[in-house]
Parts: sequence; structure tokens; C-alpha cells
Amino acid sequence: MFEGLLRPIVHWRLARFERRYRYDMSYARELFELSPRAFLQFSKLFGLAAFAQDLPPALLYAAKFAATRHEDCGPCSQLMLDMALQAGVPRPALQALLAEDEAAMPAEMRLGWRYARAALAHAPALAELREELLRLHGPRALASLALAVVVARSFPALKHALGRGQSCTRLELGAAP
Repeated sequence: MFEGLLRPIVHWRLARFERRYRYDMSYARELFELSPRAFLQFSKLFGLAAFAQDLPPALLYAAKFAATRHEDCGPCSQLMLDMALQAGVPRPALQALLAEDEAAMPAEMRLGWRYARAALAHAPALAELREELLRLHGPRALASLALAVVVARSFPALKHALGRGQSCTRLELGAAP
């Protein structure tokens, strides 16, 4: 019964997100149709994805971008670029991120990029990057960034698990949505 009551609300919220970011949420609709209860559990990630305590936007979105790129999801990576633009991250910084040009990235962006890549690769460099993050931004920033990397990976992983993952997408820096 609750599925019938929730369906219009869920579809409206997903459509609103799609319009705002020019992003296809059909995988989330499919999950709702497969199991509304599974969708409700999944939807808890939306709040977690928005959490960013004591993190500058360039650092946060560089890490999220690295996580979505790691999961080979072009549309998710594009979404991170669009959200970063909307959050005020300068276009030249995002161009450097898109090109994976660490030398051209601002220091905060480079830290987020390196941290996420090291965490995802289980690289020894993670310990040093974690210490740098703690020194510059504090423990809440470390907790937030660790959570951001894990949550950012979850969306592409679910899309791939549902058979909806797309890896071959040309990424562009358009106008912020």
C-alpha cells in the first residue's frame, strides 16, 4: 500500500533532481519499481552524499570526482563536475581536475584528488595525505572526506549492479546547472 502513496513523491523528487543537474535517475526509478523498500534504504545515501563538514568545495569535489572515475561511471563523474561548478569551484581548477593535471590543480583540490585515489588504491601514501588533511582541516574534515569517498562510489556501484552503468561518456565543463 505504501508503494502507491510513495510513487508520485519519489518520481517527483527524482524528476526534480534530473532537471536540476541534467542527470538520468532511471536507475533509481528502476530500484523503486523492483523494491520500494530497497529504494528507501538506498535513499539514505542522498543525505550522506550531501554531508561535508569543514571541507572546502574544491577538496570535496575533487575526492568525489576521483571516486566516481574510479568506479568508471561517466554520468556520475559529470554530475560531480556540475555540482562542483554550482558550489563555486573555479572552472580552471575543474579543467585541471578533468585533465588529471595535478600541477595545475589548486592545493586543496590536489589534496582531495590524491587522498581519494590513495584511499581507493589502498596506497601507502594515504597515511601522509590523511595527516596533511588533519593538519590543514581537522578531524571533522577527515571524517567527512572519508565518508564522501565511500558514498560517492556507492551510486556508480549500484548503477552497474543494476546493469545501468555507463563508462564511455565525454565529460565537459558546461554551464553550472
